[in-house]
Amino acid sequence: MFLFPLLTMLASSFKSTPEIGHTPPTLLPKTWTDVHWRALFSRSSGVLPGITNSILVGLATAVLAMAVSVLAGLGLGRFRFRGAGLVFGVILMGMMIPFTVLLTPLVVVMRKAGLDNSLVGLVLVYAVYQLPFCVFVMRNAFAAIPRELEEAAYIDGCSRRSVVIRIFLPLVTPGIVTCMIFAFLNAWNEFLVALVLLSEQAKFTLPVLLLNIEMGRFGNIDWGILDAGIVASMVPCLLIFFLLQRYYVSGIFSGVSK
Repeated sequence: MFLFPLLTMLASSFKSTPEIGHTPPTLLPKTWTDVHWRALFSRSSGVLPGITNSILVGLATAVLAMAVSVLAGLGLGRFRFRGAGLVFGVILMGMMIPFTVLLTPLVVVMRKAGLDNSLVGLVLVYAVYQLPFCVFVMRNAFAAIPRELEEAAYIDGCSRRSVVIRIFLPLVTPGIVTCMIFAFLNAWNEFLVALVLLSEQAKFTLPVLLLNIEMGRFGNIDWGILDAGIVASMVPCLLIFFLLQRYYVSGIFSGVSK
C-alpha cells in the first residue's frame, strides 16, 4: 500500500504527456521517455538552485535546532531547579499549536525584523517550530543517563565541561541524530511558510519551485514534471533516513526504560 503509489509515480515520470492522461491508465510506460526529467533539470526551471536552497535551509535548521535543544535538554534533564516542570510543559505546548495559526503573526514579525524574503528568516522560523519536539527528545536522552556515571566521572577528576563533552554527548548521540533528521526532513518538505515568506525565485526552496514549474499552459498541471520533481525531492530524504535509521529509532525511544 505504501510502495505502489511511489512506483506508479516513478513510472509516470517516464511516460509521455498523452500517456499520463490515458484512460484506462497504464502501469508501465509503453514508450519510455526522459522529456520530463530533462525539463525538470533544465537551466530555465531553476530546480538546481532550488535544491541548493533547500539543502542550505535544511542543514542550517538542523544545526540550529540541535544546538539549542541540546543545551535545553541538558538543563532540563540534568539540573534540578524550581519550575523545571513548568518550563518543560510550556515548551511542549508548542507541539499542540497548529502552525497555520502562527503564520500571520510570524509574517508580521519577520517583516518588522527585515527577515522576510530571506533564507535566514526561513531558517529561524523552521528551527523555532522544531524546538518543542527536539527539546522533548534531548531532555529524555539526558535524563536517562544514570547519575552514578556522572558521579564516577567527578570522582575521577572530570570537570563539569568534561563530563558533558566526554560522557554525556557520546551517550545522547542517537537523540542528537534524531533531532537533526527530524528538523532537516521537515525543513526540506515544508511548503506553506516558504511560499508566504519568499518572493524571489532565486531564493525559492524546492517545494515552491515545483509548484511554479508544474503549471503548464492555461493553468493545466504538467503531471510528468510534477511526478519527476516529487521523485527527485524524495531521494535525499530516503538516503538520510536509511543511512541513519538506527540512530533515529533508538533516539525516539530514549528515556523510556532504564
